[in-house]
Amino acid sequence: MTSRTSRIKSPQQLLAESGADLEGHGLKRTMGLFQLVCFGVGAIVGTGIFVGLSDSVAEAGPAVVISYVLAAITCVFTAFSFAELGGAIPVSGSSYSFAYASLGERTAFLVGWCLLLEYGVSVSAVAVGWSQYLNELLDSLIGVQLPEALSAGPADGGVVNVPAVVVILLAATLLVRGVRESARATAAMAVLKIGILIVFCAIGFSAFRAGHLSPFAEHGVGGITAGASVAFFSYIGFDAITTAGEEVKNPRRNIPIAILVCIGLVTLLYCAVALSAIGALGADAVAGQPAALSLVVDQVTGSSVGGGIIAFGAVVAIASVVLAVMYGQTRILMSMSRDGLVPRVFERVSPKSATPVANTWIVAAVFAVPAAFASLDVVVNLTTIGTLAIMAVVNLAVMVLRRRNPELPRSFRVPLFPLSPILGIGFCLYLIWGTGWTTWLQFAGFLVVGTLVYAFYGRSRSRLVTAADGAGPVSPGV
Repeated sequence: MTSRTSRIKSPQQLLAESGADLEGHGLKRTMGLFQLVCFGVGAIVGTGIFVGLSDSVAEAGPAVVISYVLAAITCVFTAFSFAELGGAIPVSGSSYSFAYASLGERTAFLVGWCLLLEYGVSVSAVAVGWSQYLNELLDSLIGVQLPEALSAGPADGGVVNVPAVVVILLAATLLVRGVRESARATAAMAVLKIGILIVFCAIGFSAFRAGHLSPFAEHGVGGITAGASVAFFSYIGFDAITTAGEEVKNPRRNIPIAILVCIGLVTLLYCAVALSAIGALGADAVAGQPAALSLVVDQVTGSSVGGGIIAFGAVVAIASVVLAVMYGQTRILMSMSRDGLVPRVFERVSPKSATPVANTWIVAAVFAVPAAFASLDVVVNLTTIGTLAIMAVVNLAVMVLRRRNPELPRSFRVPLFPLSPILGIGFCLYLIWGTGWTTWLQFAGFLVVGTLVYAFYGRSRSRLVTAADGAGPVSPGV
């Protein structure tokens, strides 16, 4: 059942259109729970900890550990909401589809618009970080680095960031080969980077000095909040698990479990990495270092070999984030295309590979451009505020659907309802406050553009309306 006046698509219709627990629009269910957890870790652990740690330390000092915990708490409350909705509505649209089922088409479109920012722009940012660690790896292996003109954008003193473009194109090539191949590669990379971070912690704690943690909160509560807003970028990606809703075995069980396992595992890793890095060298030595983890290992071991291993881990880790986040981006566009809100080319699935080939290459081409020319710092805050806004909407969607669709089967239910989603919204707004007024203005402008795109393109082409007008549902292109 749909509501034409409010343009709300019921969860039952979303499930029917996607194939629910069957195969959806040519997509195949090939991911098990282990692969899904690895996919989540692959989407989360990357630039945020390997590159962004130094920025968080610069804001909060040794209290960055609290910043990571604060960012994690924000994610935990929202993770509960994603787990409930992901188990109840296992479709590729993730938060876009959740908003469509609860708050209506206009809000859903703006959520999808913000997801373009979260997934797409973060791919560009992550690719920039990959380029930095690739140079670190080359330097440790053969003593040379790529010319700055070819490994950094204009804002960072270069001309074009060629490695950033290359890693995006490599990820796209793997994605169009098939989900099974992509999932296996992501799982292997996830296991490798977790192992390398554990080794890093062992090295860092071997040189731990308690004096490096004093003064602990040298920048006060404001510094901790600002650090949490920066650290939040490190957690972006766990919601990508729900974009695999149509390609996961037993999604109603596996999606909630994977989300909660990923958040717990990643939080422990981040806190341990931050504590060991600062304990080894001190906050001042870590702050502002683009390859901070390699620096710590080099200083502690007195050799560039250890730093080279960390750089290799970062190259693998960040590549896996590009792969997983690009996957999520293409599935969001596929869902929006099914609804008529973006062009039909994004929903077409290749019968040979069972993947959206054209969709994937378009996404790769579009986001290779900012990766080639933009700076990492330019996009991190804007991506963070967009993601926080999406999370606030998902927490609200849980409350709306509990009231509107109490009979909807839910394999996981948010604990302490409605307190948990209310706290989730509150923490999101608190971290949004920490991003600063410049970011607020940029985000407001971004939303205005999205509203105009919906008004002049999506609204009139919505299949929810064309079906109601008697045109009937449009079958997806293949």
